[in-house]
Amino acid sequence: MDCRIYGVTILLFFLPTLAFSLSQGQINSNSILVALLDSHYTEVAELVEKAMLLQTLENTVMNHNITIFAPRNEALERDLDPDFKRFLLEPRNLQSLQTLLMSHIVPKRITKPEYQPGLSHPARPTRHKTLAPNHHLSLQTVNSTHWNVDSSRVTHPDSLTRPDGVIHGIDTLIIPRSVQDDFNRRRNLISIAAVKPESAPEVDPRTHRLKKPAPPTPAGSPPVLPIYDAMAPGPSLAPAPAPGPGGPHHHFNGERQVKDFIQTLLHYGGYNEMADILVNLTSLATEMGRLVSEGYVLTVLAPNDEAMAKLTTDQLSEPGSPEQIMYYHLIPEYQTEESMYNAVRRFGKIRYDTLRLPHKVTAQEADGSVKFGHGDGSAYLFDPDIYTDGRISVQGIDGVLLPPQEEEAGPVTRAQPAKVVVKQRRGKLLETACWMLGSFGQDSRFISCQ
Repeated sequence: MDCRIYGVTILLFFLPTLAFSLSQGQINSNSILVALLDSHYTEVAELVEKAMLLQTLENTVMNHNITIFAPRNEALERDLDPDFKRFLLEPRNLQSLQTLLMSHIVPKRITKPEYQPGLSHPARPTRHKTLAPNHHLSLQTVNSTHWNVDSSRVTHPDSLTRPDGVIHGIDTLIIPRSVQDDFNRRRNLISIAAVKPESAPEVDPRTHRLKKPAPPTPAGSPPVLPIYDAMAPGPSLAPAPAPGPGGPHHHFNGERQVKDFIQTLLHYGGYNEMADILVNLTSLATEMGRLVSEGYVLTVLAPNDEAMAKLTTDQLSEPGSPEQIMYYHLIPEYQTEESMYNAVRRFGKIRYDTLRLPHKVTAQEADGSVKFGHGDGSAYLFDPDIYTDGRISVQGIDGVLLPPQEEEAGPVTRAQPAKVVVKQRRGKLLETACWMLGSFGQDSRFISCQ
């Protein structure tokens, strides 16, 4: 099958954006950007769209010629580390994906370097600044047919040429150091081992000897105190002390992780109200960061903006009501869409603890998804796994969950006591007489023996 079929599919996918650009007179149909979307470099074209770089590239093409070093599709499909590709496609890592793609684009036209035969040593490499901040590409001629760009080899020079730019095909992906560091930091954050702080040695008052220390707790084990003891009692009181695996060394950077997931909500779109309540209307973002730093894990059921718009002013105007609503959407467990769906498929209904004691949120399977709550106040799992880093999991839902109201106690009606007939107790002598009469079948004649 011709690879251009895929290119046409990608072009149709971008048609609304390109149509708008053409109507505004920004780029023409003979632009290098249109050629990229209609080329056989389909993987790069898809990544450019997911990284939301079309507008940036359009502005660049208006002022400069550009050179795109496009890796072949196999370099992105089969040769790339699956974990690294998953890292690039996560919404929270949008900036890393943009940096990676812009490091392949130089804001000027670069043709094949001239090869000078007879030199005893290879020509010196030339450095060219890319669209990525603080990043340069090094070009070096190997022989009359081959030249390198950093660690990649140019396999198809001048693959596509247009008046405003040129595309050279390369064999591997160019990964900037900053993107690689971000990936390593994310990967190490999941597997990092937290160590509990050691207390001072204790002396046994009976033997005057040092007590034997308790067996060491495995690294990364759950905190000793339940999460409810670690929560702040109220806005006017200081947070309760809760030494956990994070300890004073802050092996878990909870504030950074909470900031990352809130930025992910904003980049993802449709969850701005939730982020605004966590950061501006309440201090829950700070409290969540402290809990994660101390080793606790959280699953956030995040209502989208349409669901939050249905909340009335009375529901949010009461003192402490926004906190109570959000507490009911925080589960002190680490759950993903897969784990919750498997649980409801296997057990039917699952009741998860929430940070709003003593209320629990009920989950069950419905229409091939997970349904939370019951009745009119239910919500479906709408956007799964918006953010997952091993400590915080964010699941998007299409409704605001409210705990079931306790039934008001009605008027108490006292039941009339039943009339109890007390049977008289017979004496020993009467018992013996009735037993003797019974042996002859004559006990029925006497009322006392019945």
